[in-house]
Amino acid sequence: MTFAYEAKKIIKLTTPLFVASFAQVAMEFVDVVMAGGVSPRDMAAVAIAASIWLPSILFGAGILVALIPLISQAHGANDLKSIPNLGQQGIYIALLLSIPVYALLCNASNLLHFMNIDPVILKITTNYFYAIMPAVPAYLVLQALQNYIGGLSITKPSMIIGFLGLLFNVPLNWIFVYGKFGLPALGGAGCGLATAISFWIMALLMLLYTLYTRKLIYFPLFKNFKQPNFKQQWTIFKLGLPIAFTIFFEVLLFAGVAVLVAPLGALVVAAHQSALNFLTMMFMLPASISNAVSIRVGFNIGKKSLLGAKNATFVGFLIGIITTLFTALLTVIFRFQIANMYTDNPMVIKLAGSLLLFAAVFQCIVSVELVAGGALRGYKEMFPIFIRSFLSYWIIGLPLGYILGMTNYIVKALGVEGFWIGLIVGLTVSAALLSQYLFVIQKKHTLAFQI
Repeated sequence: MTFAYEAKKIIKLTTPLFVASFAQVAMEFVDVVMAGGVSPRDMAAVAIAASIWLPSILFGAGILVALIPLISQAHGANDLKSIPNLGQQGIYIALLLSIPVYALLCNASNLLHFMNIDPVILKITTNYFYAIMPAVPAYLVLQALQNYIGGLSITKPSMIIGFLGLLFNVPLNWIFVYGKFGLPALGGAGCGLATAISFWIMALLMLLYTLYTRKLIYFPLFKNFKQPNFKQQWTIFKLGLPIAFTIFFEVLLFAGVAVLVAPLGALVVAAHQSALNFLTMMFMLPASISNAVSIRVGFNIGKKSLLGAKNATFVGFLIGIITTLFTALLTVIFRFQIANMYTDNPMVIKLAGSLLLFAAVFQCIVSVELVAGGALRGYKEMFPIFIRSFLSYWIIGLPLGYILGMTNYIVKALGVEGFWIGLIVGLTVSAALLSQYLFVIQKKHTLAFQI
């Protein structure tokens, strides 16, 4: 396989994945805007609810990521029988994972009682949880189905259905939040109901696609139903659990930094959150490239093509670095205009603009980390990703950020900039460790194939 061939394949896979991710982030943005149109309390309630809802649901989605390398390797090996069975077991796991997520959301309001939150905000947040709870099985089954077809290198339906979900979400928010067509105005809680209905629509559309598309003619997901196979489910769960923990601790890390910078004042927090929100949007592009690399590496490993797997990894690194250098350059050039999209406060814009310089550096390095992680997932090396990421961020990055930002031990306290430096150092260590381990794994597979 030539580099040009792999580049075409990865770009073809990446584009729909990126658009689908963008649509999902846009849904969250619509929730915040709609709730903010009611009152600041409704907006705060939606933000607080999202800080619990998203890590909970993403933990389950992280486990289901294991379907991608398992299915892509089986696809490369032309193992037609095991692929539909893996997909069915993934759906069973999605339904099982709904139970603990439900339990957490049912008790989330009790946890918030200990945080001394405004009673009005607490009530709206609790209603949001009850409204969005029906979305849990729909979201997780949607992820299982997306990973099933994604493992087979089919990503365009995820993009189309993602945008359809967004198109449904906007008017549904308007109806339920503001009380249109004779319905009661639910305020922030209406965002949860709109999101729940949108995810059910998306899950049903994806289900219909898997049932009727001719692209799955050789991999019919529901032609022969299999009973739950706990051995296979354990394989999926064991493989996906480290990724779930990686996602969970990364979300917790950035939430923790937001808490640690809170004593620096509201303006600093606002600038930090503005820069972080923009970075999150930019993060979707290298994350999509990472998923595409995971699919291509897994497929080539299944075909026993070590050269193909190496080419996919190299091309992924190349595309990731080029694209993030471009987005980083745009971030630097338009940093103050970007900050102005979030606020009109001159002091916040100035500080956010300086933090966006750090965000530009972050973008360049994160592409290396994510592509290395994506390649390792293709090799089914999940646990090493978690260990190296946890060590880099929690043992090195966060403590260093706190020392630089809040103490005078190394230099005079740098404030929020110190935390960003710490995160970049942690990211750099993670990128280096994952890239080094990827080299070891590639060498290991080469030796194994030679024997």
